[in-house]
Amino acid sequence: MSDLSSPPSKYVLQTVGFDSRFPNQNQTRNCFQNYTDYFKCISAKGEDYAPCKQFKKAYNSLCPNEWISKFDEQRENGTFPASLEP
Repeated sequence: MSDLSSPPSKYVLQTVGFDSRFPNQNQTRNCFQNYTDYFKCISAKGEDYAPCKQFKKAYNSLCPNEWISKFDEQRENGTFPASLEP
C-alpha cells in the first residue's frame, strides 16, 4: 500500500509570482503577454536561451490549454493577432 500523504519528490508545484503590470484577478492579458514574450524571446535569442523558459512556464501556468492550442494554431496559420518579432 502506498503512502498518499505526500506527492512523489519529482513533482514540484509552482505558480507564477505577482506581476505588477497585471494587478487584477483577471489574468487574460498576463497569459497573452507571456505567450508573446516567449516567442519574441526565442526568436531573438534561440530556444536554448534559459531566460526565455520563464515566459513559457508563466504562460503554461496562466493560460488554459485550449487557449495555448488556439494561439499555436494561429501562429502556424499566420493569423496570430500580435507581432512575435523581437
